[in-house]
Amino acid sequence: MRGTEDRIADAITAFAGAMQFVYIHAAWFTVWIVCNEGVFGQEAVWDPFPFGLLTVIVSLEAIFLSTFVMVSQNRQAARENVRADLDFETNVRSEVWSIHMGRALGVDPTEVEHNERFSTSVGRVLNVVQGEDGLHDRGRPGWAAAQLGQ
Repeated sequence: MRGTEDRIADAITAFAGAMQFVYIHAAWFTVWIVCNEGVFGQEAVWDPFPFGLLTVIVSLEAIFLSTFVMVSQNRQAARENVRADLDFETNVRSEVWSIHMGRALGVDPTEVEHNERFSTSVGRVLNVVQGEDGLHDRGRPGWAAAQLGQ
């Protein structure tokens, strides 16, 4: 599912989020500033104060890093949406199964619904089972109704 571009974006984001990235940049900036302040002689100066080239390079780096971070965050959000959908479906299936077991044991779901403690979740499950919650309109599989033979 992940393409080469996604793997590269994830690798760059992972590296940019590590302390090694900070240490490398601190050393790089120190060497850049020391050299360009003339500590090693005027021949070593290539970007005199106020370090315009360094500023441009760091700005470009920030633009690209923020883009890589956003790409990785978008992929993570997509994965979380899939997980949330699977969790929802699993929870609904469990609740439908509980209603089936309750019916097999002779428990009337409408009686349980009147109990304050269970009214919210059982009412929601009954709506799903009876197809009254609009799940079928949102493109979800109609398995809940099929489970009850409706």
